Amino acid sequence: MTATLSSTRARAALRTSARTSGELLLVLLMLAVALWLLGRMWSVVWPLLIGLLLTTLTWPPTRFLRRRGWKPAVTASVVTVLFLLVAMGVVALIAVPVASQSGELGDGVFKGVQELREWAAGPPLNIDDAQINKAFDSAVSRTQDSLGNVAGAVVTGVSTVLNGLVTGVVALFLMFFFLKDGPRFLPWLARQLPGRLATDVPTVAERAWNTLGAFVRSQAAVGLIDAVLIGLGLWILDVPLVLPLAVLTFVSAFVPIVGALFAGFVAVLIALVSNGLTDALIVLAIIVAVQQLEGNVLQPMIQSRGLGLHAAVILLAVTLGGSLFGIVGSLLAVPVTALIAVCWDYVREQLSEPSEGPGPGTDGLDTDAPVPS
Repeated sequence: MTATLSSTRARAALRTSARTSGELLLVLLMLAVALWLLGRMWSVVWPLLIGLLLTTLTWPPTRFLRRRGWKPAVTASVVTVLFLLVAMGVVALIAVPVASQSGELGDGVFKGVQELREWAAGPPLNIDDAQINKAFDSAVSRTQDSLGNVAGAVVTGVSTVLNGLVTGVVALFLMFFFLKDGPRFLPWLARQLPGRLATDVPTVAERAWNTLGAFVRSQAAVGLIDAVLIGLGLWILDVPLVLPLAVLTFVSAFVPIVGALFAGFVAVLIALVSNGLTDALIVLAIIVAVQQLEGNVLQPMIQSRGLGLHAAVILLAVTLGGSLFGIVGSLLAVPVTALIAVCWDYVREQLSEPSEGPGPGTDGLDTDAPVPS
């Protein structure tokens, strides 16, 4: 007997679908408005985010000094000054080798280009010099046609540098105030919120802070180990610009997956143009070995209680953030995804049915986290 379609069930399904679609559209509209407001306030949000990231890095020594009886203002001042000294030292480590070896590197690049032309002229490509010169002349012609925009590009570049300096200074001051007054924030926030929000919002904020700190510190540890191992390999092979490449490896660790590929590509390219194909292949092998060590040993050990995000989720987040917001999106993609996961987990806890026979204190909240008064 053939089953007939129930008109009552069909109407109910359509009504449920329409209601769900309408609610989803409202949620998406709210998200769009929130993102629009975030974009309008980006000049304030961006230094705030940088300040929070720097605070997660500098909070461990701050906490150590405060537990030894140091005053909050003195502790924040000392840690901020030490951070500035370390940052200037890192800049010096990059600038001095680059300036001293720029001529050697330029000669290596020229030599590498010549070798590439000779290779392209042979089989299987068989590209003669006339074709190469034609392509070069075409590139020069395009460059000359766009010279009218050079002034605008220079102005834009200067404006970007100035904005970066202002952002850095504001983020540094915010880091100082976060280090000085950070522990007071959650109790103050709980007193400003009504009802259940006085518990929910500080709890989510504390979990988000712990997750952000775990991400920054674990990535810093992994990046430091990668930089030491890869830098040691480059030093043994006598590849130029060892210190800048090691620093680049460390910084790139804060952009998971994509950052490692970029830093490895730069190291192999410099090894190729300066030392030749053999050393470049050895550098590639060293980088692959270090990345395997990182992925299979270091990250599972260091990040075992960290973000809890699958590698595929991290890769998609970095790709989406980079495609939408460029370098800034790539840097912030993973921590933002982790914070979204924290909020989602907390919402699921609050919406889940209570288990039968719950033990004392298991009310869906993190019993280890202090509830602000």
